Amino acid sequence: MKYISTRGKSPACNFEQVLLTGLAPDGGLYVPESLPQFSAAEIASWAGLPYDQLAFNVIKPFIDGEIPDDVLQRILSESYQSFTHKAVAPLRQLDANEWVLELYCGPTLAFKDFALQLLGRLLDYVLTRDNKKVAVLGATSGDTGSAALEGCRHCDNIDLFILHPYQRVSDVQRRQMTTVPGDNVHNIAVRGNFDDCQRIVKAAFGDQSFLPADRQLVAVNSINWARIMAQIVYYFYASLNLGGPLRPVSFSVPTGNFGDIYAGYLARSMGLPINQLIIATNRNDILHRLLSDNEYSLGTLEHTLSPSMDIMVSSNFERYLFDLFDRDADAVTAFVTGLGNTPQKLNPEQWQRARELFSSLSVDDDTTCKVIAQVYKDSEFLIDPHTAIGVHAARVCNKERSVPMITLATAHPVKFADAVEKAGLEYPTLPEHLQDLMEREERYDVLDNDIHAITEFMQQRLC
Repeated sequence: MKYISTRGKSPACNFEQVLLTGLAPDGGLYVPESLPQFSAAEIASWAGLPYDQLAFNVIKPFIDGEIPDDVLQRILSESYQSFTHKAVAPLRQLDANEWVLELYCGPTLAFKDFALQLLGRLLDYVLTRDNKKVAVLGATSGDTGSAALEGCRHCDNIDLFILHPYQRVSDVQRRQMTTVPGDNVHNIAVRGNFDDCQRIVKAAFGDQSFLPADRQLVAVNSINWARIMAQIVYYFYASLNLGGPLRPVSFSVPTGNFGDIYAGYLARSMGLPINQLIIATNRNDILHRLLSDNEYSLGTLEHTLSPSMDIMVSSNFERYLFDLFDRDADAVTAFVTGLGNTPQKLNPEQWQRARELFSSLSVDDDTTCKVIAQVYKDSEFLIDPHTAIGVHAARVCNKERSVPMITLATAHPVKFADAVEKAGLEYPTLPEHLQDLMEREERYDVLDNDIHAITEFMQQRLC
């Protein structure tokens, strides 16, 4: 299988090259040249498989033999052994035909563990085999950082540099990153917001001349194709556990960088019967404004009770636009690079196509807290603010009540004390393996929102 850039100016790559590259040299994102297709009969034959075996069936075509099957099976098995629930991604019922997919049973209590436990092991295998060293650079709005550190910190051939917005992540999220030990672990708090961190990461990938000659950057953000690939699996898993593919299902997805819901779009494109995909977002609502008003423009990034979605520029949306624009790379480039100058618009046919599959809703903090309280009252199930936004959007936007609606629960509520307490509920205790988190020593550096400050910091530690 070959991978091509959404901006059309970079040569096609194989899986290993994409794994180690992240962002394409032309600034675009890698996507498969063509998607594997699964028949209803083939999908149905996977019913009842353990999570790691299902993952092998879904992921194998994307790797296309570059990793031996027995090695890939071992890597997948090891990736999900540390999850605290045997089902790995258990479903919980809220009401008739209303479900929550619990994606926070991994070591850092967030859905990012599904991809980053796997990504760390894939990198470790490839780098050890080829005797290469890399520098991992990533930006996080809260959860990616801790999941990346947990997934990659044991790799001898990786130095980790994770950027987070200074004082704009929750205490638990910050401490999950800044208390990770290791000489190869570097946490950087940037005086800015997540979009600033993301811009710095993209600029560094665009010009890697600051690195030693024997190093390259590797991405752990969802710009790395391997992360998207891993997230496709749990759409199949949820569907199969609710009667799919014999009946369709719908998903409501708390959405910041568009990677998680893009994985659902891919699952549908590969043959999984998905009736509806709902983009659930907070006040940082650029995607909701595009779908509802056909206006794609930057706004002021606001700090909310759902900080993992405090993102204005959804990087992975470019991957969907590549399909929506019928793979016209020049049109994609013009659209995404024009953001910020004047409001962008889809043509009427493109806008209608997007609205046929995707619905959307923007949810404010007050409503988020009310939903947290209501869900707990109705079912004694405590959800985090991102999941609450997803549940509310599912209830408002659901087009067909006879179809099972599944909200992706993206994080454990213990990570978001402010929202839980503002909902009038008692803050939950940390899981056993994190009981002493607030007492652990923190290590991080606060740097200016400046690409040169970041690259100089990295350069000094990679010598």
